[in-house]
Amino acid sequence: MGTAALPNDPLWPRAGDWPPLDALGAGERADLALLGVPAFSTSLSPTGAHATPAAIRAALRRYNPTLMADRERRGDARSLDDLVFADAGDVGEPDGPEGEARVRAAVAAASARAGTVVALGGDNSLTSPVALGAWGERLATAGLITLDAHYDLRDGVSNGSPVRRLLEAGLDGRRIVQIGIADFVNSREYADRARDAGITVVHRDELHRRPMGDVFAEALEIAGAGGGPIHVDLDVDVCDRAVAPGCPASVPGGISAYELRQAARAAGADQRVESVDLAEVDATADAPDGRTVRLAALCVLEVAAGIALR
Repeated sequence: MGTAALPNDPLWPRAGDWPPLDALGAGERADLALLGVPAFSTSLSPTGAHATPAAIRAALRRYNPTLMADRERRGDARSLDDLVFADAGDVGEPDGPEGEARVRAAVAAASARAGTVVALGGDNSLTSPVALGAWGERLATAGLITLDAHYDLRDGVSNGSPVRRLLEAGLDGRRIVQIGIADFVNSREYADRARDAGITVVHRDELHRRPMGDVFAEALEIAGAGGGPIHVDLDVDVCDRAVAPGCPASVPGGISAYELRQAARAAGADQRVESVDLAEVDATADAPDGRTVRLAALCVLEVAAGIALR
């Protein structure tokens, strides 16, 4: 995953290495700002997810900021360099009550200077403070979409509880959509909690019959029904374990890497989506080829692609 051996080609610019958000001029706004949230200490399973934000930033340099698919529609290739990118750095010690307060403040500050904030986790506990920081006083109208194999409705404070914690904070369950919920990794009790809260659940099996694009478009309308901002949680363990071995809870039979990338691009394309998080990737447990971290980096670029294609 190192970058020292990457070749230098002036005709093949690299993504990443974006300037600090604080370096923007007065009144200038970024289209997309990265924020590292290396949460890990409350994870239900041992994880090195705190190493992941730096790994994703390094992996971005493996890619070029050019949309080739757009070539067929426009007659040319389009570069993401038309967008303004920035990096807000990492939140130090983001776990625990004081750490989560720092996360909320950092997200709020980044949101004030960027159209979309992409938070790089870290385990899934980051979803609650990131969403609350992005929404601010608009919780009553906000919506949530998760791409996740799990309901995340557990008791307590952990990477298994962010959706329950957002419900308890006041988020209307009727504006939550959970895509990719899997068999054999959830319980009847948590399924009942989701139903009782009014959450729309799209099970993994349903994605065999319905294209991700259609499912996500419907999710946007449900989550956006209150007229407020939408947060999208991209928990990479929703993917098949073959493409996401660096996610401790990924299972064989999850969604494809392409489906996750489709969802990330669709999120970026909708102006109501003001914040996105990438969660549950443990860079220290990835395959030798770094496939999970690279998928997360590509999701960052897919969000940017969605913004560029609005």
